This record gives sequence, structure tokens and C-alpha cells, in this order.
Amino acid sequence: METIRFDDLEKLKSKISPDYSGWSQQVEVSQEKINQFADVTGDHQWIHIDIERSRRESPFKGPVAHGFLTLSLIPAFEIDTGYKVTGYRNVVNYGANKLRFISPVPAGAKVHARSRLVAVEPKPQGTQVTQETTVHVVGQDKPALIYEGIFLYVKP
Repeated sequence: METIRFDDLEKLKSKISPDYSGWSQQVEVSQEKINQFADVTGDHQWIHIDIERSRRESPFKGPVAHGFLTLSLIPAFEIDTGYKVTGYRNVVNYGANKLRFISPVPAGAKVHARSRLVAVEPKPQGTQVTQETTVHVVGQDKPALIYEGIFLYVKP
């Protein structure tokens, strides 16, 4: 795997691409995981946790994961971009430019992700990168979510 120093702006910018990385490994979104997320966040809406009611009344014909649960799985995917950023003190999640929940993730589904680098900018504290990640239910072309995250690689 190629290593790139966080402050090598030209090398990082060379990784900006309209093409996504390959797919990550798959992560199962079990009903148990959905229930645990509901407990942590206090979001116990029936569409997520009431299996029988969601089978009867939900347009999705069963329980679905919270959108923010799907988003929170992004670090678990360990997406292989083909390079690794090195030499920084830490990475700060600086926020997001875009977050869209496009399609549901049914309980029990497996999801995977891919990403692409869209911007690199020098900042006084280090280097800011913007990365777009899509999460898909395995076997579906339409993404479950699209997330454009901003990250700051902080100088040592």
C-alpha cells in the first residue's frame, strides 16, 4: 500500500478522482444492532424496532435501520483506497458537506461501502481532506446513503 505524508499536498491531490475505491468488506445490520442503537440514541420509533407492526404497516415491509446507524458504521468498513496517510498527530472529524439517506437498510441486510477523495486543502493546523463515501445494501445499485465528510489531519 502506498503511503503519503499528510502534508504532501500534491501527492494527496493526485488521488482526487471521480472513481470510487473498491468495495469494503460487508457488515451485517442485525435487528439486535438496530435495537442497541435505538437504546443508545433513544430513537425507539416502531419502524426500526417493532418487527410485527413494521411488517404490517411500513412501506418497507419490515424493520429498517436508522439512517444514523448506517452512517455510524463507516469506520467499521475499513475501506481500502490503495494509499495510507501518515505523519500526522491525529485526525479530526470536521463535519460534512452533504449527507443524504437515499434508500432503506432492512434489518438483517449486509452493507458495504466505497469512497473517493474529492478535495485537499492546506490549513494552518494541517491538511483538510474531503471524502465522499457511499454505503449500499449488498446487491443493490442505489446507495443507502451518501456522505461527504471533511477531515483534518493535524500537524504533529
